[in-house]
Amino acid sequence: MPLALLALAVGAFAIGTTEFVIAGLLPEVAAEFGVSIPVAGYLISGYALGVAAGAAPMTILGARMRRKHLLLALMVIFIAGNLLSALAPAYGVMMAGRIVASLTHGAFFGVGSILAADLVAPGRRASAIAFMFTGLTLANVLGVPMGTFIGQSLGWRSTFLAVAALGIVGLAGIVALVPSRPRPAATHVGAELVVFRSAQVWLAIAMTVLGFGGVFASFTYIAPMMTEVAGFSGGAVSWLLVLFGVGLVIGNLLGGRLADRALMPSLYMLLGGLALVLAAFTLTSRAQVPAMITIFLLGVFGFATVPPLQKRVLDNAATAPTLASAVNIGAFNLGNALAAWLGGLVITAGLGYTAPNWVGALMAAGALLLALISGLLDRRAVPAGVPLPEGHPA
Repeated sequence: MPLALLALAVGAFAIGTTEFVIAGLLPEVAAEFGVSIPVAGYLISGYALGVAAGAAPMTILGARMRRKHLLLALMVIFIAGNLLSALAPAYGVMMAGRIVASLTHGAFFGVGSILAADLVAPGRRASAIAFMFTGLTLANVLGVPMGTFIGQSLGWRSTFLAVAALGIVGLAGIVALVPSRPRPAATHVGAELVVFRSAQVWLAIAMTVLGFGGVFASFTYIAPMMTEVAGFSGGAVSWLLVLFGVGLVIGNLLGGRLADRALMPSLYMLLGGLALVLAAFTLTSRAQVPAMITIFLLGVFGFATVPPLQKRVLDNAATAPTLASAVNIGAFNLGNALAAWLGGLVITAGLGYTAPNWVGALMAAGALLLALISGLLDRRAVPAGVPLPEGHPA
């Protein structure tokens, strides 16, 4: 693999770490700024909304710049956002820093995927993209637990300074290793927008919002849930996040294989399993060993839904997938923001730190219902008596 892919993976690692690490530091951030845990959780919502809002326009902007130059600009913005978070004198300033950093997320992964594929021979493009996304996976396995440990040991500001330093390493790697290719032809936005006339595209995006959002209803409040309900120490949270991250890695591999074999049946099974795991977490979070098992399963089922959800969007936007793909990246984060907000509401209402698990279970069940409707529409689109063609998304 070209060394340029390593630079892209480092950038992905930094971005993934800054997105998720705040979940392990909510008690420390809330205490310093004098806000409640649910209000501190809005720092996750703010980031997610920034990704949702920035993914499409930043991707369109990427079509008018050399991809290397766009990646460099994105990393500079990312570094600035994390420095602003690290030095924030007040909660509002930290929120601004989170939003600034989030604007780079969707475009970096969208443009980075295209660039990664261009760096290798056609037969190795999927492997190149997977290598870049390894950075995001490792962020959950290594970056988030390490960031949580640093934040709890040296103060949460140290974590964001460390992430900014990672961004600088990624920036230097892109400067030194990523080749500068000619500017791609401008994207015809009108042609890309046509795919949004499809009800199936909107159903797929809605499945993404509810399905992956269900994971974040629980994950956002994992630290107080484990310390206040399960009885873990604050220092144990970082290792619980490692367990969650291992589940993500396994789930990612599992979801990709299942999606290639039978997309819609896999979505039915995974979304149903996710709803059950989240509902069970309401009970298992009250004892340490069952809580650990459920955290692992939450990672497995939560990330196993990602490849089939993304593939479902691409299958239904095959004629112009670029913008639809970017919008779906935003949809993942819109779901995160919605779930974190709803989870905060039920905690504020006095229902306890386990209540967000019910929110997540209902969201995942809603995604399953939409998937069933989408599959039914696929079958109705085929004349009676005509078998579905091989590879049909239903």
